[in-house]
Amino acid sequence: MDVTGLSGLQPGERASSCPQEGMPGPSDSLDLVQECLQQFTVTRTQLQQIQASLLCSMEQALKGQDGPAPSVRMLPTYVGSTPHGTEQGDFLVLELGATGASLRVLWVTLTGTQEHRVEPRSQEFEIPQEVMLGPGQQLFDFAARCLSEFLDAHPVKNQDLKLGFNFSFPCHQTGLDKSTLISWTKGFRCSDVEGQDVVQLLRDAIQRQGTYNIDVLAIVNDTVGTMMGCELGAGPCEVGLIVDTGTNACYMEEARHVAALDEDRGRTCVSVEWGSFCDEQALGPALTTFDRALDLESLSPGAQRFEKMIGGLYLGELVRLVLVHLAQHGLLFGGYTSPALLSPGSILLEHVAELEDPTTGTARAHTILQDLGLSPQASDAQLVQRVCAAVCARAAQLCAAALAAVLSRLQHGREQRALRVVVATGGRVLERQPRFQRTLKETVALLAPECDVSFIPSVDGGGRGVAMVTAVAARLAAHRHILEETLAPLQLTLEQLAVVQAQMREAMVRGLRGEASSLRMLPTYVRSTPDGTERGDFLALDLGGTNFRVLLVRVAEGSVQIINQVYSIPECVAQGSGQQGILLNWTKGFKASGCEGQDVVHLLREAIRRRQAMELNVVAIVNDTVGTMMSCGYDDPRCEMGLIVGTGTNACYMEELQNVASVPGDSGLMCINMEWGAFGDHGSLGTLSTCFDARVDQASINPGKQRFEKMISGMYLGEIVRHILLHLTSLGVLFRGRESRCLQTRGIFKTKFLSEIESDSLALRQVRAILEDLGLTLTSDDALMVLEVCQVVSRRAAQLCGAGVAAVVEKIRENRGLQELTVSVGVDGTLYKLHPHFSRLVSATVQKLAPHCTVTFLQSEDGSGKGAALVTAVACRLTPMAVSEGISKSGGLSLA
Repeated sequence: MDVTGLSGLQPGERASSCPQEGMPGPSDSLDLVQECLQQFTVTRTQLQQIQASLLCSMEQALKGQDGPAPSVRMLPTYVGSTPHGTEQGDFLVLELGATGASLRVLWVTLTGTQEHRVEPRSQEFEIPQEVMLGPGQQLFDFAARCLSEFLDAHPVKNQDLKLGFNFSFPCHQTGLDKSTLISWTKGFRCSDVEGQDVVQLLRDAIQRQGTYNIDVLAIVNDTVGTMMGCELGAGPCEVGLIVDTGTNACYMEEARHVAALDEDRGRTCVSVEWGSFCDEQALGPALTTFDRALDLESLSPGAQRFEKMIGGLYLGELVRLVLVHLAQHGLLFGGYTSPALLSPGSILLEHVAELEDPTTGTARAHTILQDLGLSPQASDAQLVQRVCAAVCARAAQLCAAALAAVLSRLQHGREQRALRVVVATGGRVLERQPRFQRTLKETVALLAPECDVSFIPSVDGGGRGVAMVTAVAARLAAHRHILEETLAPLQLTLEQLAVVQAQMREAMVRGLRGEASSLRMLPTYVRSTPDGTERGDFLALDLGGTNFRVLLVRVAEGSVQIINQVYSIPECVAQGSGQQGILLNWTKGFKASGCEGQDVVHLLREAIRRRQAMELNVVAIVNDTVGTMMSCGYDDPRCEMGLIVGTGTNACYMEELQNVASVPGDSGLMCINMEWGAFGDHGSLGTLSTCFDARVDQASINPGKQRFEKMISGMYLGEIVRHILLHLTSLGVLFRGRESRCLQTRGIFKTKFLSEIESDSLALRQVRAILEDLGLTLTSDDALMVLEVCQVVSRRAAQLCGAGVAAVVEKIRENRGLQELTVSVGVDGTLYKLHPHFSRLVSATVQKLAPHCTVTFLQSEDGSGKGAALVTAVACRLTPMAVSEGISKSGGLSLA
């Protein structure tokens, strides 16, 4: 826009002082001034429209969608964690583009504590105009020379220097140290750089310089550096805001929402790059004739429209265009326009900040305007201040609308009704213009009332923040190494699982022969699974891990009906005296005295006699594993194995009678209660046992026993995880190395937490809530590590369980001389049923270790109660000879 042509004046000419000759009168002047400044007024409705439109563009960009209007760029920065406050080390920082036409080099020392901070050493280099607009190689060679010059002046002992590169332009990052320039902004226009990896260009220039060995570890824009350089206050800072030469924001987004990452866990810092936002429908009403004129005269017409209304590179120019317009209409400086006032770029951000200052602005206005060749009156200075205030107030409001969109995105992404967040601020506009910051805060509170926002000035975000990004990356890499070393012994290979399978198969054979074995392989005298002809009413008693149930079971044609009553078992009873075949040993926390080695059916009969309440014949005793098999066998005649994975673990299966040395006969089948929880008690699992398993075992009520169960079942997995978390905390990997009394409490980490933490439906925020309920203060990184620990422990448990199942089904197949076996396994237990991945992992392991067996897993419904009744029903169906051989010695008691 040719502003000089609006009134026909030439530079230096003065308009007539007579109103009748073209100059407006006093009332007209007020109207014209008001009309001019009114263009910079933005209503609340307009701000809300900008907020909503920008939020929509952000969400489209996150999903990888292109909107109808040019969308903002939501660029992953590959910064996945905010600082702990423990980071330390020496780092070199190169800052390009953060402060316009200058380059800064810094040496930053992080000490890991707030009290012993070392101030960075820095040197600023002015970038010549011909370098800013020349070939790209010239710019990067200039940067490499500046690095060498700085290091020559500040000698350092370390020869392997680690550098963070603050490159404050829109880039497409594909890694922490890989970034392609999308477009130049802020007055830069170097050729042959757009579309190139700027990190590699810098590395090449450093190599050409050949003076120092410098490794570029990370590329960070000034906004991310601002967020990362924020002081740790009430909480971690997860939003960065820059209003300097340009403007931008970044925030920590849930990684699962960033389509470009293909990652479903953790968080990543996203650079919003909102300077390019230009939705004409939302932004158009806020655009003035001066914005359009500025855009046309800029180096990039049509681009960065939002930034040109907010950024410090443009505020002075907007003020200048307004002043020229007012002067040409006789409303300022007596209608006089100086050559300096008509020159683009003559009013700088620094001038605007000084003019807007409420205490010294009027005095400075005279000086600044006189330097522009003008002779202002007192009224002129006041009007110039009003212009600056109007331009800057609009900029602050627009910036607030954009920030409110980011806060809304953060709130929605984390599914929080109210959001409490810390925003790190940086840039000369925010630092030097108190009114801008005040307007920003007030407008954010208006547009995002559900957000409790704390604004904290960043401490040298470009320097310390970039160094912090590099330090955090180094810390995460070190912690990742420790975590992998810690979890490696729990991550089993297929070969190791095959060894477990073979060892269990050998222990099964030895146990069946009556030889020394960790598997008892106990005959249950259950000779058949249900065939569907069973009928009658049966009473079942179910003694489980925590409850005692009494059930009345009616078996009719095609249905089983159950009525039951549940009673909790007090600990004083579970571990008191035991007046309940013959109990070999207690598990699952039971330790009632006077029972081991006793016939529990006889104990039950005696208890019933003492009660003298009813006549009851105990026909069968059934453990929960057999009951589960029988319960599922009622629906599927191919079910020949029972499996329990709950508080404890066990298995049973139908074995050829001829292989059972303790029972006479060489034809037919016999259900064998494996009592496989004791597998490994003779040392066969020693190579797989970790120090964490040993600690859990030593703290248990039966040290040295039930070793397989202690690696698989729900009673122990939470404890294994707890010991791993304690170990990682002691190494500083978790919870910033701060040991909590809560985590040191035995049994505090329940196995149900593994199921909840590993649930695919829970967001990371909910996982954190579960852990915070335990009194743990943690970061997102901590939550991810706890998740990984839980996954490894539960995966090992499922794989070991699968190896055991594979051993059993393979034996059934070989017993029958079959090349292929189709068999079903009845399963019960809270761990198997409630854990989101346990059942799938068991099945996958069986498929790999027993490829010739087609195994179907059936979840039992009330296996211990219904199954006990069905065992009794099957017993009544059998011949009297079979009953006299052993079944009648047992009864309808289910020992779960």
